[in-house]
Amino acid sequence: MSGRRPSRSRKRRQLRVGEALVLVAVILWVVGRLLHWLAGHLWIIPLTLALAAAATVLWQHTRTQQARQRQESVRSLRYPMTRLDQLHHRDFEHAIRDLMYRDGCTDAVQVGGAGDNGADVKATDPYGRRWVIQCKHRQAGLDGAAVGTPDLQVLNGTGRPVHKGDVIVLVTNGRFSKPAQDFAKSQRLHLVDRATLATWAGGHRPLWELLRAVPLPRRPNSLS
Repeated sequence: MSGRRPSRSRKRRQLRVGEALVLVAVILWVVGRLLHWLAGHLWIIPLTLALAAAATVLWQHTRTQQARQRQESVRSLRYPMTRLDQLHHRDFEHAIRDLMYRDGCTDAVQVGGAGDNGADVKATDPYGRRWVIQCKHRQAGLDGAAVGTPDLQVLNGTGRPVHKGDVIVLVTNGRFSKPAQDFAKSQRLHLVDRATLATWAGGHRPLWELLRAVPLPRRPNSLS
């Protein structure tokens, strides 16, 4: 009986092994030639290290300059109410985030969307307080429907237990109903109506200077 012929899959494996061995041999040859060349040109090593260090310093300097420019541009951020009224509700959330960032909340982030659990913006102020903000945009401004207690009830149910907020805020370019105002007072929620928003967005004072009964700083030393 004649022996079995190697299967095609076995031939393919043998071919791959052969190709891998050739590739390894080529790599070893190239590495050997490179090391041989470096042995005769040792000056290239400190030069390469110096260039790498210079590139790192330049990259860090560029990042620092960009961050500084961004902070300077953000500090001058102002929003007239006419501009805020024209925004899409998602852009309104981004504007609130930018205002928090302007005021020193460097981690301010827009989180509104499906499954946001009542929070549209989160931020930590320079005193360590965690802000949880829900935004309600009204295309008609004061002429739009008043924000009522249902929205506040959702925010109240998630602001502290879910989002771990210290300051729970609902901001609108419109108005709040009287029941909503009463509910907010009873639950230690903070309301930013159109008038307060206009002062905040159009000026330079941080939001915590415009609200009453804001919790004490978590980092009291930051006040000095």
